[in-house]
Amino acid sequence: MASAAPAAGQGADGWDPSRSAAGPYNRWAIVALISLPTFMEVLDTSIANVSLDHIAGGLSISNDQATWVLTSYLVANAIIIPISGWLSDVIGRKRYFLMSIALFTLSSLLCGMAPNLTTLVIARVLQGIGGGGLAPVEQSMLVDTFPPRERGMAIAAFAIVVVVGPVLGPSLGGYITEVASWHWVFLINVPIGILSFIGVNLFVDEPEALVKERKTLFERGIRIDYIGVLLVALGLGFLELTLDRGEREDWFASGLIVTSAAIAASSLIALVIWELNHDDPVVDIRLLKNRNFAASILVMGLVGLILFGTTQLIPQMLQQVLGYTSFDAGLALTAGGVATLVMVPFAGRLSGLIDVRMMLIPGLLMQAFALWYMSHLNADISFGQAAWARGLQSVALPFLFVPLNAVAFAGLPRNKTGQASSLLNVARNLGGTIGISSSQSMLASSLQVRQAHLVEGLSPVNPNYSEWLQTATGVFSGMGDPSVLPLGVLYAQVQKQAAMLAFLDVFRALMVIVLIVTPVVLLMKPGKNTGGGMAH
Repeated sequence: MASAAPAAGQGADGWDPSRSAAGPYNRWAIVALISLPTFMEVLDTSIANVSLDHIAGGLSISNDQATWVLTSYLVANAIIIPISGWLSDVIGRKRYFLMSIALFTLSSLLCGMAPNLTTLVIARVLQGIGGGGLAPVEQSMLVDTFPPRERGMAIAAFAIVVVVGPVLGPSLGGYITEVASWHWVFLINVPIGILSFIGVNLFVDEPEALVKERKTLFERGIRIDYIGVLLVALGLGFLELTLDRGEREDWFASGLIVTSAAIAASSLIALVIWELNHDDPVVDIRLLKNRNFAASILVMGLVGLILFGTTQLIPQMLQQVLGYTSFDAGLALTAGGVATLVMVPFAGRLSGLIDVRMMLIPGLLMQAFALWYMSHLNADISFGQAAWARGLQSVALPFLFVPLNAVAFAGLPRNKTGQASSLLNVARNLGGTIGISSSQSMLASSLQVRQAHLVEGLSPVNPNYSEWLQTATGVFSGMGDPSVLPLGVLYAQVQKQAAMLAFLDVFRALMVIVLIVTPVVLLMKPGKNTGGGMAH
C-alpha cells in the first residue's frame, strides 16, 4: 500500500536516493557503463543466427545440429531471467551483476575456442546463465538510480540496448563472419566484458539501503525456494525448447515436443500454485495483482512477439524471395535500428510529460499500420522499400518500450524492483520466442496453402496458362528441352510468389494480434510517468 507521506530520505515524488547505484558519480556515466555488457548479451540472442552455416562447416556437423547453439543459449536464458531478481537480492545487486559479467565473458571465450559441438553447447549454456541476469539487474538499477522526472530518459537508454541489439545482431554477425570467422562472433565479447567488469567494480555503488535489506534478509534466515527454482527451470526451460524446436521437429508429431510441452505445461501450472502460497517465492507472481504491472507484462510480451518475430521474418523474406545475402538482409534491418535510435530521446522526454496511454495506443496503432504496409509488399520491392517498411515499424518501438518499462513500476514496493524487472524481461523474451515460433509455423502452413492455390490455375483449361506456355516454348527453343524448361521456370515463379504471399499472410496475422491487444492499454491507470505511488 502506498504511504501518504514520503519516508525518511525519500523525495516528495516517491524517489529514494539511498537506493541509487551511482553513489558519488554521475548517473548518466553509470548508465553507459552498465548498458555495455547488457548490449553484448542482448546482441548474442541474434548475432550467431547468420553464422550457423559457418559453425556447421567449421565443426563438421549438420545444420540441424548447429541450431542447438541457439537453443541452448535461449533455454539457459529463459531459466535464469525469472530468478535473477531473487538472486540479486540474496547475493547483492552489484556482486550478482559482476558475477554475471564474469561468467558471460569467460563463457564467450570458451565459445570462441570450442573445438566441437558438445563444448560449444555447454559454453553457450554457461553464456546464457551469465547473460540472463544482466538486463533485469540493469533495469532495476536504472529505476532506483533516477528520480521519476528523469526516469523516462534512463529507460530510453535501456531501450536502445534491448531493442537495437537484436536488430543489429544479424548484420553485425554476418559482417564478422565474412571478414574474420564465426569464432569472433563470440570472442568480440571478451575485451568488452573485461572492461565492463573493471568499470562496474570501480564505479557502480552498492546502495546502503540494499545492503541493509540484504542484512535483514539474512538475519531473518534465507529460506531457499528449491521447489520454485526447480519448477522455473523445468517450466520455462522446456517451454523454450518446445517453441524453439517445434517447427523443426514437426510439432506434436514428435515425441520430443510432446514430452517437453507436457513437462512445461505441468511445471508452469505447479509453479503458479506453489509461488502464490509460498512466503518467500523465487518468482513473485503476486506482483501481477497490480493492474498496471499485469497490463504492462501483457503488452511487453506483444512488443517482444512483434520485434523478434519480424526481425526473423524480414531478412528471411529478403533472402528466400529476393535473393539477398544475409549481410544485405541485415542492412535492411539496420535502417530500422537507426530509426529507433532517433526516436528514443523523444519517447524518453514524452514519457514524463503526458499520459503514458497516449503514447502506448498510438505506438501500437503505428505497429499495426507498419504490418499492414508490409502485408502489401510484393516480390519486386527494392532495398529502399524493404528498409522503409522496417523503419515504419521501428519508429514506433520506443513509444511502446519506454513508457511500458517506466509505468510498470508505479505502485510496486521499492524492494520489488528486481523481481519486477525479471518478470518484464521474461515477458519480452518469452514473447519473442513465441513470435519467432508462431510466425515460422504460420509461414510454413500458409506456404502450402498458397502454393496449392496457385498450382490449381496451371491447367490447360486456363487460357492464360496455355498462351504463356506456347509463348515460352518458342522463347526457350534451342535452349534445352522445350517441353520441360518452360515448366521449370514457371514452377520457380510459382514457388517465389507463393513464398511472398505466405510472408504477407503472416504480417497480416501479426497486425490482427496487435489490434486485439491494443485495448488492454485502457486497463492501465491514467497518468504520467511520475513514478509516484510506489509502495514501501
